[in-house]
Amino acid sequence: MTDTSCIFCKIIDGSIPCKKVFEDDKIIVFHDLHPKAPVHVLVVPKEHVESLAHLTPAHKDLIAHLTLKLKDIAQELHLKDGFRVGVNTGAGGGQEVFHLHYHLLGQPSA
Repeated sequence: MTDTSCIFCKIIDGSIPCKKVFEDDKIIVFHDLHPKAPVHVLVVPKEHVESLAHLTPAHKDLIAHLTLKLKDIAQELHLKDGFRVGVNTGAGGGQEVFHLHYHLLGQPSA
């Protein structure tokens, strides 16, 4: 399910370009337009879920897949010394785009 007013849904359907890092049938990963670290990508489920607060037990396979892919994406981006993952939830939690997404940030290793 997509939301035609959602910028991330438009990126997922290809109507807005992005600097893509990874994509499969469940998630898309692309560089943040306003990075807060040398490497800052967004890991976004293709299914439109507004936030962590909107997850249900039906989303467990999606969230497991997304979470398990984080280490693979970090490795691909050469974040061998570690990385940070953040999820802003709701306006009060700093969420700006109301489509669930994880921020993956770090410093690439030499």
